[in-house]
Amino acid sequence: MPRLERSPTYRLVFDAIERRILGGHLKIGDPLPTEMELAEQFGVNRSTVREGIRLLEQEGLITRDGGKRPRISAPQYKDLASAASRALVLHAVTFRELWEASMLIEPATAELAAMNIDPVELERLADNIRAMETAVADLESGASFDVEAFVTLDRRFHEILAEASKNRVLMLAHEPVTTLFIPAGRIILPRLKTWRRVLDAHRVIHGYLAAHDAAGAREWMRKPMDDFRRGYALTGLDFDTPLDAAAYAR
Repeated sequence: MPRLERSPTYRLVFDAIERRILGGHLKIGDPLPTEMELAEQFGVNRSTVREGIRLLEQEGLITRDGGKRPRISAPQYKDLASAASRALVLHAVTFRELWEASMLIEPATAELAAMNIDPVELERLADNIRAMETAVADLESGASFDVEAFVTLDRRFHEILAEASKNRVLMLAHEPVTTLFIPAGRIILPRLKTWRRVLDAHRVIHGYLAAHDAAGAREWMRKPMDDFRRGYALTGLDFDTPLDAAAYAR
């Protein structure tokens, strides 16, 4: 194997190992060659290899199990979503763009979920709805509003739907979009007190999922998304404001 000479050399080590993983030469679960073996293969010192391995670990391409040798792994959806969300914010993506994308992704996810959902996932959604019912009842009785808890329940509902779709591409696309909606949810819910509408929509969607009614699930998923857009407008936020600015609006 030719010696790596360009700088930064640790990045070239990372690139070379990444190509092996993506090319199928190193498969998920395989142990990574030792630092000494990699140093000899690439003609570099072990500290350079160590930096390349650290980058692989940061990217989720390898995992360590205690003191054992690192093994090849697949990045977790949430890790990928976090990186994608940061990229979208850095590109100054607006709420309008996010909402337009979500109006394609979320109904398609609900449609596939209605076709593929299993009893365990239906029960997980039912548990989520029961927890949200309790939260709404507390709110309507005058309890203080725990926006983080409610937003977390809402997000989890959509995460379970994505998992139930059994489509990994949609799951990967769904996560960063959901993540970027959260700051707007923190603003809209306390101001407009729309938690009951969210709960009612989730109940109806769950009913369509239980009946495996793909068309009904798809259509009803559009309704809360439309509500979210209206709520965004009613709070006075600008559809064309970059999301990082909207996140700090109060």
